[in-house]
Amino acid sequence: MIHHGVTEAPSKLLHEELTENVIGAAIEVHRALGPGLLESAYEECLCREFNLRRLAFQRQVPLPVEYKGVKLDCGYRLDLVVENEIILELNAWSTSYQSTTLNCWHI
Repeated sequence: MIHHGVTEAPSKLLHEELTENVIGAAIEVHRALGPGLLESAYEECLCREFNLRRLAFQRQVPLPVEYKGVKLDCGYRLDLVVENEIILELNAWSTSYQSTTLNCWHI
């Protein structure tokens, strides 16, 4: 008999560790750079931080749209995919309120 709880617990722990590591990397980059830079600067530094933490990642991953059985190249790209598990979308903007946001989704 297979007990699914036995395999799910370690997997969940690894998933949580990865999430914490990614968030920690983002916080480190934000602390070092502060707000107000272009998205490309944050992406470059975040990639450097992932390298330092030995996290595998891909940049600017194409995301085709499928409509009625036809794949369309609409130019969508995922900013970062970390360890083939987490999708990151970076947003930076500069106005009177400067901000940087990081949206994170698990695959």
